[in-house]
Amino acid sequence: MRLRDGLQVLRRTATEVQVGTDPRWAVRLTDLTSAEADLLLSVGPRTDLGRVLGAAARRGLDGERVQALVGVLVEARLTDDHPPRAVLRGPAAADATTWSLLRADGDGAGLVRARAQRVVAVLGLGPTGLGIAVGLAAAGVGTLLLDDERPVRSTDVGVCGYRWADAGAPREHVAARILRDVAPHVSTLSQRPADAVVLVEDGVADPMRGPVLVCGATAHLSVVIREADTVVGPFVVPGAGPCLRCLDLHRADADASWPTIATQLRAGTADESGVVAAVCAGLAASAVLAHLDRVAGLAPGVTFEVALPDAVPRRRTWAVHPECGCTALPASPAGAPV
Repeated sequence: MRLRDGLQVLRRTATEVQVGTDPRWAVRLTDLTSAEADLLLSVGPRTDLGRVLGAAARRGLDGERVQALVGVLVEARLTDDHPPRAVLRGPAAADATTWSLLRADGDGAGLVRARAQRVVAVLGLGPTGLGIAVGLAAAGVGTLLLDDERPVRSTDVGVCGYRWADAGAPREHVAARILRDVAPHVSTLSQRPADAVVLVEDGVADPMRGPVLVCGATAHLSVVIREADTVVGPFVVPGAGPCLRCLDLHRADADASWPTIATQLRAGTADESGVVAAVCAGLAASAVLAHLDRVAGLAPGVTFEVALPDAVPRRRTWAVHPECGCTALPASPAGAPV
């Protein structure tokens, strides 16, 4: 038995020690003797807590008292009974450490390794789309299908990965190279369907793409780059919440001219703020990873609107539209979380 990966043991006072820093699980051990505090501070991420009892005896400490302190850590679920697992290398290691604290079984590394078998398609590779793809690759997703033949523009250059030397080259080619630089083992080819699709579009969501994905029971996330903000969501699991057509129907209810406006918006191309693109890329990648990991993520019907100057996501929730009929389909594709 040992402390979970990622936990720190910190001194608060001469007689008080804190294990962990996140308020969701951190524990304070109080009223310690100086020797007990020193013993606890000697515990590292690979220390066998069973041996701590032996160390306590050698230091002349009360074994029952030390056993009780270890019991507090066990009761707080800060310990792991499994043998030390192989350490992950690369950018996904931080995810594994965090998930080792969040998961009941402490196996964050196992969750991250499972991502290597997953396939995600990213359609639209401006700065936001590229940022999403890079984030997923860095998190350990094994296959990313890239689709955007448009050339890299000077306005694409910035924090999400494109450089001046990339201008004029097809986005999908440059993006594939950037992904391999971040995660050398990532693949951009697959013989099987995607587990999730990310649609990054300018102006407005294409009214044809969403229904096709719903009919194919394919989970998908909409990201729309608008005139002065970007909308992330909804994440559509067919049959389990509103789809993109639902949102269009709601907008048409509120504004009879929406279909006419939407048609014109589809012909435009939007420039992306680097700051907003970075925030939205993180939100979108997290939503996709939650789906792949089968954990709670972006709730059905939720969108986040991100705009300058503060780039703070503003949450909206949309309902299923009664005239759409999308929830009459099967609840979710096989293997997808509900």
